[in-house]
Amino acid sequence: MREVREVGALRAWLGAERAAGRRVGFVPTMGALHEGHLSLIRRAAAETEVCVISVFVNPLQFEDPADLAAYPRRLAADVEAAAEAGAAGVFHPPVEELYPSGAEQPALWVEVGALGQDLEGAWRPGHFRGVATVVTKLLGAVGPCRAYFGEKDYQQLLVVRQLVRELLLPVEVVGCPTVREPDGLARSSRNERLDPAARAAGLALYRALRAGEAAIEAGATSPEAVEAPWAEVAASEPAVRVDYLVVRDPATLAPLRTLPAGGEVRLLGALRVGGVRLIDNLAATVPGGPGSSGGGHGGAAGLGGKERGRGPGRRGGWARRALGSGPVEGEGA
Repeated sequence: MREVREVGALRAWLGAERAAGRRVGFVPTMGALHEGHLSLIRRAAAETEVCVISVFVNPLQFEDPADLAAYPRRLAADVEAAAEAGAAGVFHPPVEELYPSGAEQPALWVEVGALGQDLEGAWRPGHFRGVATVVTKLLGAVGPCRAYFGEKDYQQLLVVRQLVRELLLPVEVVGCPTVREPDGLARSSRNERLDPAARAAGLALYRALRAGEAAIEAGATSPEAVEAPWAEVAASEPAVRVDYLVVRDPATLAPLRTLPAGGEVRLLGALRVGGVRLIDNLAATVPGGPGSSGGGHGGAAGLGGKERGRGPGRRGGWARRALGSGPVEGEGA
């Protein structure tokens, strides 16, 4: 296992590997590795000859300095786990290596367009600017590669794909399925902050998404019909507060007026419980033939989204549920 802290050393190593005909697989992380991360590493190691991961807690993704300070850091354990999963090296640079002018006031940002303004972008202003900036730097340091991202952070995956396409980067972005606990909870570094009661309540998000999926399988043709069971799931867990639950176009995250018969949609949601914010999503296939009409991009689609009242300032639908005590933890990529 090789550990690298400097961009120059990383480029020299991976450049030599590519010159020898070996393909590079890259898994960017903020550390605190769990099974979701390890599944990405195992896939990258299986599909490329040299798998490298990054462990870098990006300060640009945290609005609250206390959240940044509290984010779990366990580099030695991460290095060991990554090696067991098949990684050949870990890139763990100091902050000044990626932000030479300082992370407090970076000299350059990568701005994200409309794709990053809704949903997570609306509830966490500036988040995707931080993600896009650090991902651009990391991909620039690694060079030509296959980069592996989990579908749990689905909007982030789309932002990264857009970034690679628009900046003409020599990178193939590989989306990988969400890894879940046996009861369905999506694996996340944030889960370890949940006490047993909050964890049980947090399962309401997965249940809601599955209820929406079931409504689609039963013949729902509009976003409103998919929303119907969500209120019932919300009522069963008064300790949670939902930021949004929406049905969107899977390629653009644009709202839908109707569900495209024979096509796919993406159900996305975020909630807060026990001082922790959880996000999740599911793909759903709409029954019907390929000739049926699809949705437009201007209609209502979900609870708590911008199209129903201008984003996080409005607290409709599930967003009226009570939030448990304590501050909400900041999220990482």
